[in-house]
Amino acid sequence: MANGYKMKGLMLVSVLMATAALSACGSNGNNEANTAATNGTNAAATTEASTEPTKEAAAESPAADASKDEPLVVYLNDFDDIVKPMFEEKTGYKLEIVSGNGAEIASRIEAEKGNPHWDVVWMDSMPTIDQMGKNGQLLDSWAPSNLGGLTDFAKGLVPANNTYFPTGEHAASVIVYNTKAFDANSAPKTWDDLLDAKFKGAIGMADPAVAAPAYPFVAWFFQSEGMDQGKSYFDALLKNGVHVYPKNPNVAKALTDGEIKAAALQESNAYTLKNAGEPVDIIWPAEGAPASVRVAAIQKESKHQEAAKAFVEFLLDPATQQALIDKGDESYFEPSVKGVNAKADRAADAKLVVAEAGWAGEHEGEIKQWFADKAVK
Repeated sequence: MANGYKMKGLMLVSVLMATAALSACGSNGNNEANTAATNGTNAAATTEASTEPTKEAAAESPAADASKDEPLVVYLNDFDDIVKPMFEEKTGYKLEIVSGNGAEIASRIEAEKGNPHWDVVWMDSMPTIDQMGKNGQLLDSWAPSNLGGLTDFAKGLVPANNTYFPTGEHAASVIVYNTKAFDANSAPKTWDDLLDAKFKGAIGMADPAVAAPAYPFVAWFFQSEGMDQGKSYFDALLKNGVHVYPKNPNVAKALTDGEIKAAALQESNAYTLKNAGEPVDIIWPAEGAPASVRVAAIQKESKHQEAAKAFVEFLLDPATQQALIDKGDESYFEPSVKGVNAKADRAADAKLVVAEAGWAGEHEGEIKQWFADKAVK
């Protein structure tokens, strides 16, 4: 059994129990997403004086903005330090942010299903949010005024009923290696290389049940190769001694500490290490790096839909995405709108591949259960 994976068996079982609860609630047996029961923390809310809608308007549209002096509540897993002041300054709306990792946010949304406290969810868990749309939790049939500015790649990710919108795509994993252990010739260069016996016990990856980008990473293998071949690939990887860590920062630390010598690592973490002068180098596999897509969606019964729509349009503004790239912590990503420049040191030939959101969402419980079963053996 893979080094480091057995230790996480209990944690994965807990996550899968929550995932099963999500699946039971979903329509047509659809499976929902990353779940680990941890409460997010609320940012302090501020208010803005404004005129409330008439009683007649509220009666006609229960989901319309009930009170403009209340903050828009956004659940997210990145950019919490930068997006609040940017949005408030640009629009005049006040923002309350609840942040956490992908599993925490998904778990919180599920726990609040009967009485949602959020207006917008924005995170890199497209399969999760796709299932929320199928379960009737999201506003649909609305198009942002700037939707036409999406890149061709991003346009292909928008569902037919417009329940969510992509704001950027990043590599859920690239191959990163410690240059003290390997050089460009000896390092693994493809995903199949990670199965080579010469890398036994030397590879690390993030837990697909905990880290938001890690599930899209494994989902691509299962969809592109088929379920049986996907299981065969990761079974071989586990038998080759892969170390599995809760999240990507844990993988990055293990890599620089010498606990592992190479890793499947999310791209922002990879470039952060390299820019910090750590002895690492990055390989974009020619077959492509599975993408994690950050999307924004509006809660169907939100009482602040005017502000919610403004927030989605704000995220699709080229100026916003450029600022996220120039100033944000998770700044290495492919923008979803035209007229935005990615990081100058991001590989010019970076190839992203992505698992179809509906497929990945529907098979999420099954795939995570498979990993959980491996963890407890």
